[in-house]
Amino acid sequence: MTRPPLLSALLLLPLAAGAGGSNYGTAPGALAEVAGQVSEWPVPTPKFARDPAPAPDGSIFIAVMRGNRIARFDPKTQQFREWELPKGAHPHGVLVDREGIAWYTGNGNGTIGRLDPVTGEVREFRAPSGGDPHTLVIDNGGTIWFTLQGAQRIGRLDRTSGRITEYATSGNPYGIAIDRQGYVWFCRLAGDKLGRLDPGSGEIADLATGDGSKPRRIAAAPDGMLWVTAYGTGRLLKVDPQARRIVNSYPMPAGRNGGPYAVTVDAAGRVWANEIDTDTVALFDPASERFRVIALPSKNVGIRKAIIDGQGRYWYMGSHNGRLGMIR
Repeated sequence: MTRPPLLSALLLLPLAAGAGGSNYGTAPGALAEVAGQVSEWPVPTPKFARDPAPAPDGSIFIAVMRGNRIARFDPKTQQFREWELPKGAHPHGVLVDREGIAWYTGNGNGTIGRLDPVTGEVREFRAPSGGDPHTLVIDNGGTIWFTLQGAQRIGRLDRTSGRITEYATSGNPYGIAIDRQGYVWFCRLAGDKLGRLDPGSGEIADLATGDGSKPRRIAAAPDGMLWVTAYGTGRLLKVDPQARRIVNSYPMPAGRNGGPYAVTVDAAGRVWANEIDTDTVALFDPASERFRVIALPSKNVGIRKAIIDGQGRYWYMGSHNGRLGMIR
């Protein structure tokens, strides 16, 4: 299959770490065509494994929450490797920085953990509030930002010093993303709002998403827009972060009760959002404003976070069925 010259150039272009997707340190790519082909692999420890993350070498890391481990999958060999974490860490999310170091949220023991996959060494940095670190991202400067859902805070970790700063908020902060200007946006799941934190001043501003919307996850697109899953109303929201307003709201294919959850964006600007109650992934084209629904081969999958790797493939982890999946 021959790719159009312009798209081939796009796929070869080195993108900034924050260019779309999940702000996970590896810039997402884009497939020339999405065939909708799904592959799945059972993970070694299927104890609520969740929240996959791409590494610079193309491997996929996973947080095994109830198994208290971090796992790595090599797509080339289709083999897994696991690392035990300190007792009670119960990792919720994980990302891999440009140096190949894995960072995870210790949801069970109030820490951010640092795993060196080469040596297996783990270091922990304790959150001042002693709260429950949830979802994490990394900005273009290498600073890690994370939500603390029950503690009602946003955290900031300096990777060099290990110092954590926290900012008080409310509404059970959940998903988190960095916009093109470096502002930190987060979903206030129980507050029906988005929050925007200014890293310079620490000031937090709000954007209402509608009664009962329950914004769950948020992702940045290459054009600077933000995309949000409104779990409570079954909609996909398009947000202009500079104007600080919702510019459009699209009903998801499964309707109000589909449970839109994870959302990410590829380098072509296509938005990928799963509907957790229907075991489907919806691919949205902002240009045509149309959804394409991809049915998953497994039932009761339980996707809570998904990412696009450097090749443009969509990776998800079934927290319910213990299977790592990929769509291309």
